[in-house]
Amino acid sequence: MTAPTAIDFIYLSEPDMIEAGVTDIARCVDVMEETLVLMHKGDYMMAGLSGNSHGAMISFPEKPKFVNMPSDGPDRRFMAMPAYLGGRFGNTGVKWYGSNVENKDKGLPRSIHLFTLNDTTTGAPLAIMSANLLSAYRTGAVPGVGVKHLAKPDAETLTVVGPGVMARTNTDAVISRRPSITTINVVGRSQRGIDSFTNYIAEKHPGITCVPKDGIEEACKGADIVLAAATTDAGGVEKFPYFKKEWLEPGTLCLLPAAARFDDDFLINDARLVLDARGLYEAWDEEYAEEAYVKLGIPGTYWYTLEKKGQLPPEKLEVIAQVSEKEAPGYDPDQVVLYSVGGMPVEDVAWGTEIYGNAIKTGLGTSLNLWETPVMA
Repeated sequence: MTAPTAIDFIYLSEPDMIEAGVTDIARCVDVMEETLVLMHKGDYMMAGLSGNSHGAMISFPEKPKFVNMPSDGPDRRFMAMPAYLGGRFGNTGVKWYGSNVENKDKGLPRSIHLFTLNDTTTGAPLAIMSANLLSAYRTGAVPGVGVKHLAKPDAETLTVVGPGVMARTNTDAVISRRPSITTINVVGRSQRGIDSFTNYIAEKHPGITCVPKDGIEEACKGADIVLAAATTDAGGVEKFPYFKKEWLEPGTLCLLPAAARFDDDFLINDARLVLDARGLYEAWDEEYAEEAYVKLGIPGTYWYTLEKKGQLPPEKLEVIAQVSEKEAPGYDPDQVVLYSVGGMPVEDVAWGTEIYGNAIKTGLGTSLNLWETPVMA
């Protein structure tokens, strides 16, 4: 007979996660919309005093004093991202990862993720999951919520600036909500990156044509949706991909999950500005102040700074849940919409809970025992 104090949990490998549906981008978009609405209602908690922090990070000094301590480098960090999400989810979890750009030389992803899902009442683990795909698909799905509500209904042309790994799931999400897409204009830093992205699209979405472009201005001509997916540049803000007002046609939706730069006049007087969730930007402002935009590249961090300076009224910064809940209008053929996406651990809890439920229903994963009876209680 199992002891009433016994705690068992499941381990889900990457193949288990795939079988449980982690790559179902269309379903993930729906779950992310549900998550963002819950956040708008306040039924969530993240780290930090405000409950909105992205997480806690270990970074390293440029010149360590100790022999075995790593030195700072591109994407060289460890990070823990805890969160609670209410509603039907009702779970708590934490994503933990280490990151180093040099991993690519070893055939490994830049970041290696692990996610633990916990029972909110007892704190006991429910599952430990391979989380690279969990993270990648929830990251791609949040822009998809914007596409659902704010993009041209029969959009045909997508422009991708920065055709890296993140751009793949973002593009999958766009196509899941706008299967009318026929052409993808691609701007990349290297031919290798462009070719890799083009091959991915050819395999995953046959019938869609990728067209390499020499620059952002050319790529934006005729685009219905623009995706800015380039990482931050060591050269600072001036090196972020730049989008001029005149290059963006009325009705264009710009998806901004990574670095991008716009003129202040365009932001203040013309563009419609939409955030994934306001609290995240408030927390980043507390942690980084005006350096948030420099360090992170996420455009919404800069918009928040403009608001603090009195250059943008608070009502200018909408959140996507307002659109989902019909508190704000949807697609407008006469307006350019900029949608800033930062990424939050509540999204990992939501998608992790969904995948956990699928795994339990189908008997996936390896059952592990924490204890039958704890030695210390």
